[in-house]
Amino acid sequence: MIVLADGLTLVQRKLLHLRHQPGTLVAMLVMPAVMGGLFGFVFGSAIKVPGGGNYREDLMPGLFVMTGMFALSSAMVDVAADQARGVTDRLRSMPTARAAVPVGQTGADTVAGLIGLLILLASGLAFGWRAHHGLGHALGAVGVLLLFRCTMSWVGTYLGLIMPSEQTADALAPLTLPLSMLSNAFVPTDGMPGWLRVVCEGNPISAAVAACRSLFGNPGATAAGGSWPLTHPLAATLLWSALLLAVFVPLSVRRFTRAGL
Repeated sequence: MIVLADGLTLVQRKLLHLRHQPGTLVAMLVMPAVMGGLFGFVFGSAIKVPGGGNYREDLMPGLFVMTGMFALSSAMVDVAADQARGVTDRLRSMPTARAAVPVGQTGADTVAGLIGLLILLASGLAFGWRAHHGLGHALGAVGVLLLFRCTMSWVGTYLGLIMPSEQTADALAPLTLPLSMLSNAFVPTDGMPGWLRVVCEGNPISAAVAACRSLFGNPGATAAGGSWPLTHPLAATLLWSALLLAVFVPLSVRRFTRAGL
């Protein structure tokens, strides 16, 4: 209970910070819509969905997951910035539960991500995307997306804690984009070379994208002859999330507690 109470206090701190950063707010509100329009109409004229279907309906779950992936870089940069400014040392010296600080970081990031996701969902509806399997399945897909974002935020929190400087975190942040591209988010894996297809289908992002396509009822949910993660995408996503959380939650708490000792 102490961890939860202290964590909620730190979630409020992060969200208040965000309110006083208009540039970050504008990017969070505008970028999802821009990305949906740009990728949907530019790529849509060149890519055919296996089995047929509207490319924008195939694309939108990929964008939903990709924005969740950005939690890794945003958490990494935020945590590294707090360390550089002495905020982390100050929080460490206060009588708060040690797990509360990383919980606050990941909790605030998940709340902010939900706002961005709702905007992206509205943008998708405007671009012709639809959820075809009803409200229950759609809410399940949103739950998968929030779980994925929370998981990536924990990974980013740990990476931010081990970064030597804020500048290093800033330099490494763009590497999340290639990780998103090495998946089925934007193009089908069917026509890829064998070795590349194995890499892309083993990427946790691919499983999350396929799970969302399946739950939303969008085309491209599975690839012909796909690997186990793509033929059982929901189970694969839950397993990946559980594994990553089991590794990075204790690592983050331990690193926060012991840093500087």
